[in-house]
Amino acid sequence: QVQLEESGGGWVQPGGSLSLSCRASLPISTIYQVGWYRQAVLGPQRALVASVTDRDGTEYADPAKGRFTISRDNAENTVNLQMDGLEPNDKSVYWCAAQMNYSPGVHYYWGQGIQITVCS
Repeated sequence: QVQLEESGGGWVQPGGSLSLSCRASLPISTIYQVGWYRQAVLGPQRALVASVTDRDGTEYADPAKGRFTISRDNAENTVNLQMDGLEPNDKSVYWCAAQMNYSPGVHYYWGQGIQITVCS
């Protein structure tokens, strides 16, 4: 069972940048997909921000496109989310999640979450 540890959160003014890292307890090359999620505007659901596969395929939510960049570092067993041009609407807890394989209905493993605050 993989464990995930997030780091890099904090407070930033609008237009600023933050970088989040997710470190896995297993070799990250063995994990099919790692994604970053944040609290949905409505309801308790978590919304995808960005994800990256073991073949470096990436996916971004519309609000993240052009501002956020996700990448894998297999040597460090980490997935990074570089966030530039942050806006007040980006304020949320952010969670790292691992999808171990491509099987339908596969279980997702989640980190504890890390707070991002964007305020002037």
